[in-house]
Amino acid sequence: MAAPMEVAVCTDSSAQLWSCVVWELHSGANLLTYRGGQAGPRGLALLNGEYLLAAQLGKNYISAWELQRKDQLQQKIMCPGPVTCLTTSPNGLYVLAGIAESIYLWEVSTGNLLVILSRHYQDVSCLQFTGDSSHFLSGGKDCLVLVWSLCSVLQADLSRTPCPRHVWSRHTLPITDLHCGFGGPLARVATASLDQTVKLWEVSSGELLLSVLFDVGVVAVTMDLAEHHMFCGGSDGSIFQVDLCTWSCIPLRNVTPRRASGDGFGALISPSMNRRQGGAALAIGASERRGGLHSLTRPLPLQGTEPSYLERAERLHAVLCSTMEKSVLGGQDQLRIRVTELEDEVQNLRKINRDLFDFSTHIITRPSK
Repeated sequence: MAAPMEVAVCTDSSAQLWSCVVWELHSGANLLTYRGGQAGPRGLALLNGEYLLAAQLGKNYISAWELQRKDQLQQKIMCPGPVTCLTTSPNGLYVLAGIAESIYLWEVSTGNLLVILSRHYQDVSCLQFTGDSSHFLSGGKDCLVLVWSLCSVLQADLSRTPCPRHVWSRHTLPITDLHCGFGGPLARVATASLDQTVKLWEVSSGELLLSVLFDVGVVAVTMDLAEHHMFCGGSDGSIFQVDLCTWSCIPLRNVTPRRASGDGFGALISPSMNRRQGGAALAIGASERRGGLHSLTRPLPLQGTEPSYLERAERLHAVLCSTMEKSVLGGQDQLRIRVTELEDEVQNLRKINRDLFDFSTHIITRPSK
């Protein structure tokens, strides 16, 4: 049995010979291409690890390929209009598509259209499920982000329009990207907008946790697996890294992000930024048909900023490793000296503690006048 291979599946709206392409991450080799139309941004989805779905740019159908087939037979799912964004539930049971200002929800097993949600006032630009498939989020050009409970949507009366669980309206320009972290209904969600801000929300309460202000419009956002850092792609080709641990205790505050040098792209970071499942690298797609893979264990070089927590941890690890590489005799001598210093410090602390105890006892037992 062959060893598992880590790949990146990408789309290119300007490609003439293929709609989707599969790249091997380590070597950059082109492993496979899927032909048939031109896939648009936010229009690529993997269905239960068995089918690859691609919303065709400006067309009213979704292309589907079975991953296990070698002949790459393309199937078409007809839609009532051009699909602006597409996603699938992690459990593989549902497919969501944004068509104009409406959200269409299909059931995979039967192919039935379950519900049409029309709560946006302009085109839907991005869709995202939570990790447990219990909720999904929609962002639109009307500057709104809606949080929907899947159970409430499916159980709603047909005569009544389902209502979203939360309506987030803090953005002032169109929503460009969404990223949902781990935790299901307790997850944190990052929303990016052309208003030069990225906001961090809590799904359970609907509260705004953090607002990060940039000097350019933001077109892509993602987080590492531990959700310690947030990576944002600017409309001018910049890549920003935000340390969430630094600001986790400060609610609802605009902070200044760190700018990482993204000169290698020289164009819009669009339409996607995604991190590998192992959490060790960041895959970036650029608008001039270029892409890249950046290591997260060796962070992007930052300009004019103090070292991050990850950098300080790496320095400490390097110092510890260099100390362990010294001779055993030298290590023992250093250990003996350190133990002596600690014993002296313990004796001083004991003396201070005894003096404090005697002083307290004297004050408490002193007879009152």
